[in-house]
Amino acid sequence: MDMTGERRIPAPRETVWAALNDPEVLKAAIPGCESLEKTSETEMKATASVKIGPISARFTGKVQLSDIDPPNGYTIGGEGQGGVAGFAKGGAKVRLDPDGEATLLRYEVNAQVGGKIAQLGARLIDATAKSMADQFFNRFTAHLTPPEAVPAEAAAESAHAAPALPRETTGLPMVVWIGGVIFLAILLLLFGPLL
Repeated sequence: MDMTGERRIPAPRETVWAALNDPEVLKAAIPGCESLEKTSETEMKATASVKIGPISARFTGKVQLSDIDPPNGYTIGGEGQGGVAGFAKGGAKVRLDPDGEATLLRYEVNAQVGGKIAQLGARLIDATAKSMADQFFNRFTAHLTPPEAVPAEAAAESAHAAPALPRETTGLPMVVWIGGVIFLAILLLLFGPLL
């Protein structure tokens, strides 16, 4: 499965880059994320509970970062296991481009899935993946947007599904934020066909 997309985030590229370096922001923004941990300068591991149609599973995944070009982008490769639900593997290229006072986040994902997940209909998988991506970007954007400027849709989604996100960055290395984005990529890889 291949998927491309972009999202305009109303914050400067450096601010977006810094937020992507904050594992707490990423953990709060990723739907179902239970843990997000840096294992080396270019690797992370994550755990997330996900439901796709009738299948609920707890996925664990590893992500490796390469082609790191701060604050412009990177390449993510990874794989995840969901027990009897199946597996996913693949990669993503992520790019941050300035767009006036905002940032345009672009991504290209390619993924393969197997197991029970692969047996679900492509439309159900695509709808679930799109929903997860929308939830992530709404939560992430809400963190970077002053409360009075948050779009109604993002505010409503955040109020129902996400705890309040911390408003300060931790000054962690770029690899940590990349790991968070990688976790998102892992979710996209795991559920890529859903997108």
